[in-house]
Amino acid sequence: MTLLLLLLCCAVVGAVCFAAGAAYVRGAGYVLGAGYVRGAGRRSRARGDTGGPDSVERATFQTLHTASLAAPPLRAGLSADTARKAVRRLRPLLGTQSLALTGLDGVLAWEGGGEHHGEQLAAQVTKAVQAGRTRSFSVDCDRADCAVRFGVVAPLTAGGRPKGALAAFGTHDSAAVARATEEVARWVSVQLELAELDRARSSLIEAEIRALRAQISPHFIYNSLAAIASFVRTDPERARELLLEFADFTRYSFRRHGEFTTLAEELNSIEQYLELVRARFGRRLQVTLQIAPEVLPVALPFLCLQPLVENAVKHGLEDSVERSLITIVAVDEGAVARVSIEDNGVGMEPERLRRILHGEGGPTSGIGLRNVDERLRQVYGENEGLVIETAVGAGMKITLRIPKYHAGVHAHAPAGRDG
Repeated sequence: MTLLLLLLCCAVVGAVCFAAGAAYVRGAGYVLGAGYVRGAGRRSRARGDTGGPDSVERATFQTLHTASLAAPPLRAGLSADTARKAVRRLRPLLGTQSLALTGLDGVLAWEGGGEHHGEQLAAQVTKAVQAGRTRSFSVDCDRADCAVRFGVVAPLTAGGRPKGALAAFGTHDSAAVARATEEVARWVSVQLELAELDRARSSLIEAEIRALRAQISPHFIYNSLAAIASFVRTDPERARELLLEFADFTRYSFRRHGEFTTLAEELNSIEQYLELVRARFGRRLQVTLQIAPEVLPVALPFLCLQPLVENAVKHGLEDSVERSLITIVAVDEGAVARVSIEDNGVGMEPERLRRILHGEGGPTSGIGLRNVDERLRQVYGENEGLVIETAVGAGMKITLRIPKYHAGVHAHAPAGRDG
């Protein structure tokens, strides 16, 4: 994706340099990058620079830098706020008299003079969007203080659907400016496409979290409440503590503030879950935790570890009559935190595990394992999924490596008991 952005920026650079050069030769008032080229020309003459490779490199860097400043707002989608921030950066890139970003329903942001031509622009945007191509048009204006006499409007798309338009205005017609505006509009369209992909990814992750929430076993809830009820008469204080654990566990599992959490929060929820399991199985469950304090603030996908621990409990207790030993280890390995969850349960055939992780194990088989594995790969990269060691009768060990610092991964502040 970075390569795609670079290639598109290079296309913009080519259009900018070509148009700027042509306009500079003509000495017109409406030029692409006119201020930059004229200033560069004066500096070049002072240094004896005739526009060699260094000048091209500086122009390329300037264009890429300007584009990089305009990209973040657009990656949030097209709105009045993001358009206002982006058009402020894009206008110097084109060097036009005025520049506007529009949606399908009207102008979102206008930078420079001539804003009173908004109605005329709206009509041109409709034509450009319907035709699906760039349009040049004359601007009628009898105001002496308005330098806008010509405009170019290029449609913006994302996902094959029209989103609006980019419009540039100046004093006269310019084929070079029209071409450059079209190239910049393509670059803007790519940013809007990426914004839609980001939203789709977030929606997918949210849907997967909802699937995990739905997977919270009804029989686990029933058994937990039954275990709590069994203490009401014999040990009311114990029943009260378990009710609070149950309330906090469900509150965390069904929270709505963010798709990431901290390792400390996730482990706290796991402790609550295990406390409810102990209420039912007693001494049959033995859990050992080895947690390095320095990894507790590390951010990771929400409900990432709890399904793995639930899997260990299921295969260690519900599928066996022996005592279940579960070990949870989290250690610091420099740039990553390594977390492993190991049980002495019944294990699994490696081929069956492979089918589960590939979604071939049936609609209800290994939902938690597959869900966590897919989310880790989506967030951290294809090579950062679960590492699982298992065999029939040999238990299971699940290891995941969590980067301490990863773009876009930030845990929200923990919610209080009343949150």
